[in-house]
Amino acid sequence: MKRRTAMAWATAPLWAGMARPVVAQVTNLSDAINQAGRQRMLSQRMAKAWLAQGQDVETLRAGKAMTASVALFERQLQALRDFAPSPAISATYSGLALAWADYQQALTTLAPSAANTPKLIALDGQVLALAHRGTVALETYAAKPTARLVNLAGRQRMLSQRLAKYFLVRRWHAGVPDAAAQSEQAQREFTAALDVLQNAPEATAAIQQEIEIGRAQWVFLANALSHIGDGQLLPRHASDVFVSSENLLLVMDRVTGLYARIAAG
Repeated sequence: MKRRTAMAWATAPLWAGMARPVVAQVTNLSDAINQAGRQRMLSQRMAKAWLAQGQDVETLRAGKAMTASVALFERQLQALRDFAPSPAISATYSGLALAWADYQQALTTLAPSAANTPKLIALDGQVLALAHRGTVALETYAAKPTARLVNLAGRQRMLSQRLAKYFLVRRWHAGVPDAAAQSEQAQREFTAALDVLQNAPEATAAIQQEIEIGRAQWVFLANALSHIGDGQLLPRHASDVFVSSENLLLVMDRVTGLYARIAAG
């Protein structure tokens, strides 16, 4: 993709195209997997926004991302608790509610700083782990191959935010020792999953098209991420990471929605 095209995507409205998930309702199992997977993403997006605000990176967008993410997480959490199709899944979401309470309090009361970052990252990790457990449990309960594709596509959203989060952690030298390794692993997982999603027999023309857009956005994000270790890190690179991670999120959310509709059929 030419840089001009990439930058056109980069100026897309924050959270554009994601108004429908605000509805606090789960319509079927594939929708539950979609929303459950989105909770994983939100755990990382909120941490990214917190870090960005502390570093004066896209401050206005980061504030909007935080507000929207907190509200959406709470609505989806309640919807998933109401929908839970088994006692074990219900228990997972009860645990997530407790972890979320601690994380939300930290997001509200911990001033964004390098010193406070390890604590916040530990809390977002607890929320992420429980959100992932709930997603996998719903996929297992659905017991059909297309449910795995919904889960996998949805996880790409989380990885887009996790990569941006760890970029900002490393930019701040925030004392999170595994940040570089986590970022490298997330990059490997993201590119591998793109191939699986594009090559799946269920991948429609619309899905193929979206994944090609996602690949182009990934090139832009990966280029911005690469500057964290090359000795030439500039303020604009942090801005590029924030914005391109938002754009990649939008694309992968559309891919997840398309797979969710196939799984519901």
